[in-house]
Order: sequence, then C-alpha cells, then structure tokens
Amino acid sequence: MMRIMLGGLLSLALLAGCSGADDPAAAVAAAPGELQVVDWPLPGAVPGTSAADLTLSHAGTIMLSWIDMQPGRRHSFRYSTWDTGQQRWTRAPMTIAIGNRMFVNWADTPHIAASLDGAIWAHWLQKSGEAPSAYDIALVRSPDGANWSPPLVPHDDGTRTEHGFASLWPHGTDLLGIAWLDGRATAGGGHAGHETHDPAGHAGGGAMALRAALVDPAQRLVLESVIDTRVCDCCPTSVALTSRGPLLFYRGRSPDEIRDVLVSRLEGNVWTAPRRVHADDWRVQGCPVNGPSAAGHGHAVVAAWYTQGGGEPELRMAHSADAGDSFDPPQVLDSGGNVLGRVAVALDGHQAAALWLREEAQGQSLWYARFTPDLSRELGRQQVASLQARGHASGFPRLVLHAGIAHAVWTDVVDGRPQLRGARLLPPQGG
Repeated sequence: MMRIMLGGLLSLALLAGCSGADDPAAAVAAAPGELQVVDWPLPGAVPGTSAADLTLSHAGTIMLSWIDMQPGRRHSFRYSTWDTGQQRWTRAPMTIAIGNRMFVNWADTPHIAASLDGAIWAHWLQKSGEAPSAYDIALVRSPDGANWSPPLVPHDDGTRTEHGFASLWPHGTDLLGIAWLDGRATAGGGHAGHETHDPAGHAGGGAMALRAALVDPAQRLVLESVIDTRVCDCCPTSVALTSRGPLLFYRGRSPDEIRDVLVSRLEGNVWTAPRRVHADDWRVQGCPVNGPSAAGHGHAVVAAWYTQGGGEPELRMAHSADAGDSFDPPQVLDSGGNVLGRVAVALDGHQAAALWLREEAQGQSLWYARFTPDLSRELGRQQVASLQARGHASGFPRLVLHAGIAHAVWTDVVDGRPQLRGARLLPPQGG
C-alpha cells in the first residue's frame, strides 16, 4: 500500500466510501519547515481506479473525476465533490458515462470542469475504429451534476484518427473552452507511442494539430480555431486562467524536431501567435509523452515542464507577471535520471506549488515543493508518498491549492492493479 512520507514511512489506514473531514489523529507531526501530510480518503477509490482529474470551481468546490475499471464490467467515468468549507465529500460517486468503447489510456485522460453558471462539463475518449490511435472526444454537460446531456464530439472531421489530450476551462458566464490535439491530417497514421510508451513510435501521414473551440450551454460550437498545425503528437496540454484570458500551453514540434513548450492566449475571439515559454532547444526524434502544467491567478502565471534541452533530464518552472506576455528565466525544479516528466502546478495569491514524480531504485516517490507566488524563494520541499508503481503506471499526479491547503491525487499500483490515492498537505499545528 501507499505509504505517507514525513520524517519516516508511516502506515495510514485507508478509509472507504464517502467520508467526512480528515481524522486529526491521521495528521503526522511535521518536521520544522514541513507541512503535515494527511491521508485523504477518496470516495470510490477501489482497485481498478485511475486517470484522475482534480479541479477547483469558482465557488471553491473541488471536483475529482476518475475511470473505474472492474473485471467483467464496462469501464465507467465517475466523479465526486469535496466541500472546502465543510472539509468533507458532499457528493457520493456519480457516474458520468459507461461503455464498451471507452478509450482508457495512462497519458490521455478525461477531465472535468465547472462553468460560472454552476453547470458541470466533462469529457472522455471514445473509440472510433480498431486502430490504436482511432478515438474521438466525447463532451457532456450537466446543469445539476446528476443528469447529463448527450455527448458532443467537438471535431467534425469524421476521420478515424487521434483526437485527445484535451484541456477544459470555464469561459465567460456559461461557456466552456476546450482545446485538443487533432490528428485529422495524419490520415489514419496518428501517433500510438503513448499506447505502448514507445516515444519514437510514429506512423506516416501529416502532422498533429492543436485546435480549440468554445461551447455554449446548448452544446453549440460558437468559436472554432486552429492554433497550431504542427505539434508534438502525444503530450498533454494545459490551460492557465488569467485576468487577460486563458493561456494554452502545449509542446510544439518544429520542422527540425525542436519540441519546446509553447503558449498562446485567447484575446477576444483570436488566439495569439504561439511563442516559446523558454528556448530550451530540445531536439528529440519522437514524442516524450509529457506536457506542461500551468496555473494562473490574476496577472500571475506559473508553468512547469520536462526537458532535456540542457543535456540531462530536468523539470523547469517559470513565472510570468504579465499574464503570459513574457516569462522569467526558468529555474530547475528537479534534475537527473530519476526525474520523470509528469508534474502538476498550482497557484494562488499566497504561494505557488509543484507536485512531481521520481523513479527511484526502490520504487517511485512523489514530491511537493512550495514557493512564493513569483518563484523568487522556495518555502520548502518534502516527499509526500512512496509508490509501488513503476514507469507510466502512476500516470499524472494532480494538485489543487485552496485556503493554504494543498490537495494531491495520484495513481499507485496495489496487488498489480491501479488505485487512486490522495493526501492533503496542511500547515503544521501552531505554525
């Protein structure tokens, strides 16, 4: 089982089902400068659960979604909500979708978001053909979190190619923004490297593109855009909400195979010309199967990403004070051969934070670091958990900050099966 790390390895009992606030007895006394790591029992987090998404609504509600895969049953896409005021799960696990052709992948995962009118939106992936990379995006909306609309496919090309690695964000009062990697130009080739974790596995055809759209409550596309016609084939995208509009981060792909992180902002109805967050100049003949993570607060933005542009594996992190017009020179969050490329960041008015994975000889470890909002000073870092998972079995960790508390979710492997785990990082008592 997962072990919470803080000054030693401590076994914590897992609570089942929809629980109340964390048991104070489960809080481990923190060492000086460290946060308390408290087990966060997740509703429905049984063996066979993975592909988590964790988002914070404008009302301060945390939404957790995941895929549930049980032997002999169809895959199901589920979600629950955490009330940050009452500090308890207020919605038992609800099913968004279920089906035989649901496409489940460790890297290309579903997402959930809330628009400002209180509606909940969610997307998953649906197989469109027998080829490994033939799948579509299915997008649904619920006004009450219980009744869901028929699924909308936001791309109308009808090709049996890859459409995924989507990001969702609330836009205006009742619109939803969605951006995705679109493989219609690959003519059935696409990129199946994330399927087998073979980053060099390219097929023929044209290049993967990045597209975006806005969707209204009636599920009509009110704005469709092509942001970039040549991008890295299978790296997740990320959106940071700023005072000047959404910033979309993704891994680009130049004609000479430079795959640095690019950013574009939606200004009115036009996406700005993509530009590099930093000139890493990482040339790689294949998709590294990792992408950036970004967060915004007002004019401030932080982004983190993996690169080998400097000659060795690094996680880099950069800050922008002007809503993404420019970024400070990045700092190295972690480096070396043990660093995996999967990182999550969060930002509020008081701090910036990062959560990432390392592959150690004895297993994987999950780390957390916090900084001042402009990244000028590191406030502390610590190991959060040790995992039995190896390689890509741990997927991508998720992180949310609210009222000084970090909420983290990740996938471990228990008795050979994936299972979601959660922890909350609290200020030391009396600190």
